[in-house]
Amino acid sequence: MAALRRKFGEDYQVVNTNRDTATFSAPVKKKRQRFVEKNGRCNVQHGNLGGETSRYISDLFTTLVDLKWRWNLLIFVLTYTVAWLVMASMWWTIAYIRGDINHGRDSSYTPCVANVYNFPSAFLFFIETEATIGYGYRYITEKCPEGIILFLFQSLLGSIVDAFLIGCMFIKMSQPKKRAETLMFSQDAVISQRDGKLCLMFRVGNLRNSHMVSAQIRCKLIKSRQTPEGEFLPLDQCELDVGFGTGADQLFLVSPLTICHEINPKSPFFDLSQRSLANEQFEIVVILEGIVETTGMTCQARTSYTEDEVLWGHRFLPVMSLEEGFFRVDYSQFHSTFEVNTPPYSVKEHDEKTSLSSPLFAPTPVLGEALGTAARRARVFSVDCINTAEREERAGQSKLPGKLQRMSSSGREDLQRKVLMLGSQQHSEKACSTGDLPLKLQRLSSSGHEAETRLQLKALKVGFEPMTQSTGDLQMPAAPAPFPARDHTPLPSGGGRAEDNLPDKLRRMNADR
Repeated sequence: MAALRRKFGEDYQVVNTNRDTATFSAPVKKKRQRFVEKNGRCNVQHGNLGGETSRYISDLFTTLVDLKWRWNLLIFVLTYTVAWLVMASMWWTIAYIRGDINHGRDSSYTPCVANVYNFPSAFLFFIETEATIGYGYRYITEKCPEGIILFLFQSLLGSIVDAFLIGCMFIKMSQPKKRAETLMFSQDAVISQRDGKLCLMFRVGNLRNSHMVSAQIRCKLIKSRQTPEGEFLPLDQCELDVGFGTGADQLFLVSPLTICHEINPKSPFFDLSQRSLANEQFEIVVILEGIVETTGMTCQARTSYTEDEVLWGHRFLPVMSLEEGFFRVDYSQFHSTFEVNTPPYSVKEHDEKTSLSSPLFAPTPVLGEALGTAARRARVFSVDCINTAEREERAGQSKLPGKLQRMSSSGREDLQRKVLMLGSQQHSEKACSTGDLPLKLQRLSSSGHEAETRLQLKALKVGFEPMTQSTGDLQMPAAPAPFPARDHTPLPSGGGRAEDNLPDKLRRMNADR
């Protein structure tokens, strides 16, 4: 014990799970009926078969093999005894009908069977013939054709009886059921953490040095349940995954192995906790199958664990040790477990607590950010319109003087700079792209801000109109008219050009010039 404490720590504690040597006084719990016994025998009886019992007679060989040994031996002895008595009686009947019994001591008389003159002698003749002993004192003569026919019938019937009974006894003796006696299962199953996951575990072992070829293990959960439609299913069977997808159910059983069932959302124990385990009623049936290496026959070993045989927060004690030149297995600790720190709540509760403490999904961009993205796209589109208008104006301004072109370009650059600065100040805090949004939000943002885009474009258009009109006025400048210095005629306040407000005489003089 001291060595074990040094190996596993001071808090190490061995729990003896043997019910026979338990010294503690625990509250007595009513023993529940098991579906499969610990030794693998199925606790099921078939009754009220009615007329279906004839099916057992149709498969007589399997029926005899399935019988217990006491009944097999009784049938074996009775079959040979009855067959010998019946055949001996038939030989005695032939001798009696022919009158050989009355001339048993007459040497001049030729009987059917020599030296058969009573029933014991007929019985000995049959045994000698059936067992092919052939002492040579009793034999069939050629004067008895009915004896020859009976001899042929006896040989055929004896071969059939020998093949049937001896074959039945041989199959029953070579059955691999006794091989399952040397396959061990742990007395209890445990629930603890392995690799950070809550697992249901039990242990299997092979006591013989001969291997189990293609050993495979399966687990079934037997539990009654009620369907959503109200149907009650007694002893409903559910498969427990012990590594079918990863190949962990294929065992190399040369030393004790710990079989593990991971409790995940697909497991029927997903919502099982330490508190609810005491109120549950279920049974775990374990089936180990393999081929016996020496005989080549398939062997199956079974056991089961009820809810009171599942220990929460325990782990199996190691039984393998390295000796000089070999590995040693200590089967005295095969059923022993020790306590470990295990969360008392279920995997479902653990997942719920984890989901509440840390969000499962990244935050989704809000609607305001989506709208800001659409607005930025509209501003980019507005700048594109500015660039397009700029190219058109450049084509028209190529005819202007250099000074006017510089004035027009400087005014346009100032306008673009003001538009971009205004948009960046309003939406500088919303820097996510529209492609990061879901498709539904993209539709909402694009449809909801088409009006805003049109308003911005219209504002840009209005901003460009004064510049275009002023440039157009500069393309056709009017020459100033030479007015006399002393003439200061006031101009009317009407609209139009200045030449229209001049007197007729000056207009004609200007036109002649």
